[in-house]
Amino acid sequence: MLKKLAALGLAIGLSSTGAAVADTLDNVVDRGTLRCGVVLDFPPIGYRDANNEPAGFDVEYCADLAAALEVDYEILPVTWAERLPVIVTGRADVVFGGTSDSLARARTVGFTIPYAIYYAQGVVNAESGIKSFDDVRGKRVAGAVGTVPEQEWLKIAGEWGEEHLYQGYQSENEVFLAVAQGKADIGLTTNTAVKPVTGQYDNVEAGPRMPWTTDYTSVVGPRLDVTWLNYLNLFVTHQVRSGRYEELWGKYVGGSAPELRIPGVMY
Repeated sequence: MLKKLAALGLAIGLSSTGAAVADTLDNVVDRGTLRCGVVLDFPPIGYRDANNEPAGFDVEYCADLAAALEVDYEILPVTWAERLPVIVTGRADVVFGGTSDSLARARTVGFTIPYAIYYAQGVVNAESGIKSFDDVRGKRVAGAVGTVPEQEWLKIAGEWGEEHLYQGYQSENEVFLAVAQGKADIGLTTNTAVKPVTGQYDNVEAGPRMPWTTDYTSVVGPRLDVTWLNYLNLFVTHQVRSGRYEELWGKYVGGSAPELRIPGVMY
């Protein structure tokens, strides 16, 4: 009798443990739809085209992942600040959104190997007088809330005693508009966004590169779902190996795609 109770207890324990483990891969296949969180105010990586449809590098990455899974896909527009919560709450299966794989964030969500690399650069109002990074001192700086550029800039602003000159916005489109309207002298963004933004506004010019390190960004998924993260890692690897990564980078950004390996790290 005791042996039967022990066996029953073990079976219940295993069943409970199994139920607690997320399995996004099976859920996506069973659902028949992949839900991708994408930042759509980050051209040319994510934006809306002339027909107001989602487009860009990240959108095509979502479509490629759905094709590999043989399912449909749904684009969930998210702000920079929503990239992690949309995964934690289960509203999205994956996020393609230029997300840096910081150790602090990794306590909340899971990250793949790098799928894209960026560096921070400013866009400036033509009347700002900003030509170099040193010219930014004493100027009004705008950035998107919840982004690495914001965090890095606030460190510098703290050293300069200029935190009061910083303006945080919910989206990069608001940042660019603030610069164009003269509400801010410089807006923080990435190198990939400079060309489309300066082409959109006559009085916005390319600004200086920011002094922090290259930004390695990852695909984001649920922290506990190792099976799904392993699949996403394989997907990222396949995109590079097949030449698709190079193709999409050339299509949306131009030039040769950056090397995704981090020097001294086994990727």
